[in-house]
Amino acid sequence: MIIFKKYDTSIKGFVLFLTMSGLIACGTSELRNSKIEGKKLPITSEYADTPEIETFIKPYRDHINKDLDSVLSYSPETLDKSKPIDKWQTAIGNLMADVTLEAADKVLFTREKRHADICLLNHGGIRAILPKGDITTRTAFEIMPFENSLVVIALKGEQIREIADYLIKEKKPHPLAGMEILLDKDATMVKDITVEGKPLEIGKIYNVATSDYLSNGGDNMEFFKRGIATYDLDYKLRNVFIDYFKSTDTIYASKSLRVITEKQ
Repeated sequence: MIIFKKYDTSIKGFVLFLTMSGLIACGTSELRNSKIEGKKLPITSEYADTPEIETFIKPYRDHINKDLDSVLSYSPETLDKSKPIDKWQTAIGNLMADVTLEAADKVLFTREKRHADICLLNHGGIRAILPKGDITTRTAFEIMPFENSLVVIALKGEQIREIADYLIKEKKPHPLAGMEILLDKDATMVKDITVEGKPLEIGKIYNVATSDYLSNGGDNMEFFKRGIATYDLDYKLRNVFIDYFKSTDTIYASKSLRVITEKQ
């Protein structure tokens, strides 16, 4: 026979609390990472000649080199940004701006039914020459080693005017296409601006192709931040040139002037 004892209600509640606390404490707790640490392990000369490492890496290196060294096109002359056409433009800059504008226009029209009007890149973004002779994929990587993407910024006419003022102030041959700027004899004042051969209209919207780096105000191109729309074309600038090289048997750079100083 089991005899049940009568306990005070407060004692029974306390016992129940202890029992439940014990059951909860015995339950499985969820573990989470609170800290992740790592360190760099360089392959020094101590390991560089290790046969096992070389055997592992060689197939990947050979495959990459085969792709990089595949001939895509041919250039009849060396294009070097340190050898400008004049103070305001270089042949390689003209080529890069022309190619970028054409690619941006095709992609933008396909996706948005809009045309790209102007292209502006930066002189400092050209990191190597385009050599005379065979042009390979490696050439594109050397000229543009950065992971910059092609974007189009919709700017008002007043920002296009700011681009012209910026170029005068910078005094660098930044790659430019689709736009011509006429300067006075002293090259200190803008006298005229045309876009695709037509006078600039302050109230009009122009689509300007550039890199994502510049679109965020890189190289002090603050006017891009005042754009009214941004179109990310999801297209690496380097790939723009690789695709151009693939589609062009022989590369010719335009020597046309985009920034023109009035004759004395």
